[in-house]
Amino acid sequence: QLQASGGGLVQAGASRRLSCLASGRAFNSYTMGWFRQAPGKVRDFVAAISWGGGHTVYADSVKGRFTVSRDNAKNTVSLQMNSLKVEDTAVYYCAADLTYYIRRGTEEYQYWGQGTLVTVSS
Repeated sequence: QLQASGGGLVQAGASRRLSCLASGRAFNSYTMGWFRQAPGKVRDFVAAISWGGGHTVYADSVKGRFTVSRDNAKNTVSLQMNSLKVEDTAVYYCAADLTYYIRRGTEEYQYWGQGTLVTVSS
């Protein structure tokens, strides 16, 4: 089970940190991903981190602004979002994929959190 938190209303240019707490004993066996879904749009890949934390992948739209990290001892994965833009407004989801590889497709991830809304105002 995954529980995302940290969403809210922020101004453009500000920062926000999202967290995702995973329950279960095999957290460090999963690649963890962040996805987002803006109103009326499909769910898109944002970032992902490998099971050991040594490899990360980002969508081009967030590269250089967002940073994904994980703490396997605390079963948490975080998404630090800096220099937020209005177009970053979306519901953000964390997801888990039981694999050593990093994949971008929503269909690849087996477990999903409930989502947390980030609204960026101009």
